[in-house]
Amino acid sequence: MVPTYNEAGNIEKIIPQVFQATAGITNWEFHILVVDSNSPDKTAYIVKKLTSKYPRLHLLRVEKEGLGKAYTQGFNYAIDKFSPFLLFEIDADLSHDPLLIPKFIKEIEQGADLVIGSRYIKDGSIPKNWAIHRKIFSVVGNIIVRLGFMKLNITDWTGGYRAIKSWIIKNSVPFIKNYHGYVYQIALLDRAIKSGARISQIPIRFKDRKIGKSKINTGQFILNIFAYIFFNSSFIKFSSVGFIGFFIDFGISYLFIERLKSAVWLGTLFSTETAIISNFWLNNSWSFSHKKLENSLRLMLPSFLKFNLVSSGSILIQTLGIQLAVNFFGKKLWYFYKIVVIVFIVIPYSYILYNKFVWKEK
Repeated sequence: MVPTYNEAGNIEKIIPQVFQATAGITNWEFHILVVDSNSPDKTAYIVKKLTSKYPRLHLLRVEKEGLGKAYTQGFNYAIDKFSPFLLFEIDADLSHDPLLIPKFIKEIEQGADLVIGSRYIKDGSIPKNWAIHRKIFSVVGNIIVRLGFMKLNITDWTGGYRAIKSWIIKNSVPFIKNYHGYVYQIALLDRAIKSGARISQIPIRFKDRKIGKSKINTGQFILNIFAYIFFNSSFIKFSSVGFIGFFIDFGISYLFIERLKSAVWLGTLFSTETAIISNFWLNNSWSFSHKKLENSLRLMLPSFLKFNLVSSGSILIQTLGIQLAVNFFGKKLWYFYKIVVIVFIVIPYSYILYNKFVWKEK
């Protein structure tokens, strides 16, 4: 799948390169679908001429509505017309080396469901001649997404060189069809992970285009990234639930200890457990809704006990962390130490363990 807009200077180079790179892979049949967004520079005309030379080259012309829309229409067309097992994404501007296609195929044959061409693992790279602002945008943007989803092992969320099994596309398109631009790539990968897809990565050396102009709108892209993470990240939802639990805990403690004059230990015990119950329910119904626990006592009770155990560990970490900070730096800023320990230690610790022991991948 090659989406294009004004790629007349590149398209007649990338097509022969892809067919040459795949010619030796005899147990797969490869087709190229160019999805052209009504380019005024005759990109579609060039592709149409090339179809006489390459019978497995196809052209789909669509309205200019952005990268996400082009991919959605291309995916739907390819699935209806060819019933493919695998769908590749590759840019038309020669940024992606077609000679790496056999490596993608090898990962698929070894069990991967989605293979990412990553610029940010060993032997991968971005162009050295990129301006510093573009390097910062690319590297920091991916770090933000990795932290936002707390998926640090997946290194390249925005790249467009991928091999994807068609079942992922069929499952994902109804959800991601309304996303535009490069956020489409983030949404597709996010849905694949939440669907239980096995993700693999191979290094790529990304090359800057020599012909034509980049279509990326940096400011809009950054805003869209933050918006997508905020509304779709289980980690962000989990953190929000944690803050709700904090206010429940504090409020009930205040009620029991200050208003009802109960023993401190009793008020603390009751408030803490109430917050834990609230957190468990909200996480199950909202944060981890894509792998929600079945609503039966037999299944819920063991998970709730595990949740309590992990939560007890969080309390212990917070207690020890604050005490150590107070011992080293004094008591005056205890509230600052508390915030630092919760944000940088307790929340990531809890999120990782809840995913591992309570809300496991299905």
